[in-house]
Amino acid sequence: MAACVEELLAKAQRDEEEKLKSITVTKELELTFDVGHLLACDSNRVEARALKEDKEQFLRSLARDNTQLLINEVWKLRAERLQEALVVKLPETHTPLPRAKPPPKVRAITKWEEFAKLKGIQKRKKTNLVWDANAKDWKRRWGYQRGGDDTKEWLIEVPVTAANTEDQFEKRSHAKKERVAKNEFNRLKNIARAQKIKVPGVGLTPVASQGKDDLSRAVSVARTSTASAGRFQDCLPKEKAPKNMGKKRKFDAVIGNFSSEKQKQLDLLKLMDGKRPKLDVTKAVNKQMREEDQEEAQKYKKGKKGGRKGGGSFGGKGGKGGGGKGGKGKEGGSFGGKGGGGFGGGGGSFGGKGKGGGGMGGKGKGKGGKPGKAKGKGGKGAVVGGKRRGKPGKR
Repeated sequence: MAACVEELLAKAQRDEEEKLKSITVTKELELTFDVGHLLACDSNRVEARALKEDKEQFLRSLARDNTQLLINEVWKLRAERLQEALVVKLPETHTPLPRAKPPPKVRAITKWEEFAKLKGIQKRKKTNLVWDANAKDWKRRWGYQRGGDDTKEWLIEVPVTAANTEDQFEKRSHAKKERVAKNEFNRLKNIARAQKIKVPGVGLTPVASQGKDDLSRAVSVARTSTASAGRFQDCLPKEKAPKNMGKKRKFDAVIGNFSSEKQKQLDLLKLMDGKRPKLDVTKAVNKQMREEDQEEAQKYKKGKKGGRKGGGSFGGKGGKGGGGKGGKGKEGGSFGGKGGGGFGGGGGSFGGKGKGGGGMGGKGKGKGGKPGKAKGKGGKGAVVGGKRRGKPGKR
């Protein structure tokens, strides 16, 4: 029991000593400070043994000592009392810190700001509310529902010097558009001045260099910009005539011979009144040819699938029919199929399923010979292929 009490008292004493540590910290090497960044750099070596024994306690003690030295440097600065608080203005920094992007540049002053600075004109802060005599109420100075808004008036007094035909509402709207355009132009000029770009006082910015073609094009455009499109414009000696920039539209005559117009109207009525629609022969022929090509392609695909059930490319298993140019045997010839023969046969890639024989004639049951006739039904195998039985083959 006594040991526990002694241990608690020792711990409380250590905590009290920790709280009441001196503000004076001694280091072998002095720290380097950048008070503007509140930065302190410690170059002293780290005690490896103390770090291994109690890492947490060692780091806490090191951080406390370095923070105390930094606070001591801050208290060396001049302090001011502001609203019952001591305030210290930090000095300029001298340690460059890395940045992801360069710092923003200082905005260039506008022409008005430069003039105001030269003349000593101070900017006065205006209130946001103004008194509106018509509404007898305080309203905003700018924006929506502002006071003294003359654009909402439904009646405008015509000045004595104004013409009777002049529209005062249109005049006021035009003046506002001019002010907006002028402000936008001044804004762009300020941007150009800030970026040190030369801007002409009148007109658009010229290109870097103008060649002979550019000058001739400009002269041609200026010449054809008259009301008569340059037709009655005087030409200089040895000057080429201006090029026609576009096609002139041609309209039918308003007066004169109406036979062509009459014929057009009659043709239109005849076409509308006819029961049979007008046939475009070329379009119809093209459509028919397209449909026939599609049908042949479909037949070819189906025949190709059917022909692959048999033997090899051109030869399969010969039947009773003969071989190539003759000869007995059960094996088909070069073009033989199941029933032998030219392009007939069950298994050729070009073959259909036929029973007959010979192409170049082979001796089977059918008679050979070059134009050989088969007794059985010949396989008139379609070139496209497929399973079908044809008429007796004659070749």
